[in-house]
Amino acid sequence: MTISISTTRTAAALAIALAFVAFTPATPAAADREHQQIMADLRILQEQTQQLQSLMTDLGEALKAVTSRIEDQTALERKAFADGKVQMDNMSGDIRIVREKVDETNVRLGTITQELESLRDAMPQPGAFQPPVNNDADTAPGSTPGGPTPSPNTGATPPSVPAGVNPQRLFEGSYGDYSVGNYVIAIEGFEQYLRFFPKGVRAHEAQLYIAESLAAQKKDMEAVVAYERVVSNYPGSPSVPMAYYKRGRAFENLRETSRARESYEELIKQFPDSQQAVLAKQRLEGLNRPATR
Repeated sequence: MTISISTTRTAAALAIALAFVAFTPATPAAADREHQQIMADLRILQEQTQQLQSLMTDLGEALKAVTSRIEDQTALERKAFADGKVQMDNMSGDIRIVREKVDETNVRLGTITQELESLRDAMPQPGAFQPPVNNDADTAPGSTPGGPTPSPNTGATPPSVPAGVNPQRLFEGSYGDYSVGNYVIAIEGFEQYLRFFPKGVRAHEAQLYIAESLAAQKKDMEAVVAYERVVSNYPGSPSVPMAYYKRGRAFENLRETSRARESYEELIKQFPDSQQAVLAKQRLEGLNRPATR
């Protein structure tokens, strides 16, 4: 019984001691350790805050660099687009010029083809008998192919064809000079053809090549006069559409835009289905287009 009482007392004392320890304030050493731990946590937080600020600063600089690169790239793309547009405009103009040159070449090829066909028809067949030439269209008035003959009942002697002069050979020789750029000699030959054979089958071509030779020498005013002679002297010939067109080009070279328009418009009106009319429409489009700086 005594042991039980002492055990009970011992347990009660231990419980009272534990309760006292539990309710007893912390010692100064424990409080100091807690304060040190708090200060250490604050320093860690400060360091982490500084690191975060540094990261934010670096991120801002990186964003600025990216923004600057984007702006530079955008400026380069805008410049490239503008340059590309200029190049496209230049290419469009070059394509238009090339198209005009191709059309002119086609017209010239057509003319050359006709000339070759005429030459082929004029060449005698092998072994065939060739009768003496007596074509009033290619013989000057009052003359014969063999030599001069004075006009009857007149005192004046008209231009006569020298012995051995053939209209076809005279034209071909003049055209050969024109083809190689001997324009002065070519003009003399074509004028001689017109003088001896004013009603020759190729008289309209001779007059046209005179005008072309003058234009090739940059004598645009004289070329205009020569082209007008094609129109006035040979109104029903195949050379008239080309004469209208080339006269318009000569007026353009002379900076007489209104007269050039008149020549192109007259060509389109009289020969709407000709290849030269197509070229004339293109030239009119260029003349009517406002000039860009």
